[in-house]
Amino acid sequence: MYEAAICDEVLFLCWKKCDGNSPNGKCSLWVQAVFRSIVFQWYGRFRDGREGIEDDARSGRSTVCRSDNNVEKISQFLLQNCHLSLRMLADEVNIGKDAVRKTVAVDLRKRKICLRFVSHTMTPEQKDRRVTACRDLIATADSDPDFFKKIVTGNETWCFAYDPTTERQSAAWVGESSPRPTKLGFQKSCVKTMLVNFFDWQGVIHKEFVPEGETINAAYYKGAMERLLNRI
Repeated sequence: MYEAAICDEVLFLCWKKCDGNSPNGKCSLWVQAVFRSIVFQWYGRFRDGREGIEDDARSGRSTVCRSDNNVEKISQFLLQNCHLSLRMLADEVNIGKDAVRKTVAVDLRKRKICLRFVSHTMTPEQKDRRVTACRDLIATADSDPDFFKKIVTGNETWCFAYDPTTERQSAAWVGESSPRPTKLGFQKSCVKTMLVNFFDWQGVIHKEFVPEGETINAAYYKGAMERLLNRI
């Protein structure tokens, strides 16, 4: 900034020398390293009688950013509202945003994560029943070493008639002037069916595809359980 102010002072002296009578009000001297607005700003200052080139004193932000006082202030703000952004914290504490980021990440050891949406919440009674069931399972597993080998579970999944290709699998060689090929991110298959499978600790025990037009209800699962028992 000192070099720019010196250039402005020289420019002002040249302006006085030519008395502003040059074409379009411009002198022959041109300073490429200084913005035009800065030249006008310093020209006004020199015209008003200023002779020094030092910047005006200003308060600005604190030079000691990551002090214990600022760390404590940021900690209190986050305790009151954990959703504050770095910009909000910087305005409250009057320090830079980068200093706030370092204070939160390094000094306070905090990280900002997005919320995880859940489909539903359980009531206190449901939570208590789930805790009781888990404790019973743990007690049974501790008393019986082969308990997990006796567990059979199942799963349902939709199977499409084809496997959609990935972006890498869809890559193709084209000419130098050819346009970039495109593909839909997700294409629905015209043919799909549901696969029901049951497995234990050793692997799949029984699997079957649901016939087209069949409804997954209690009657269907009764037949599926009977077929599963025959396989076991």
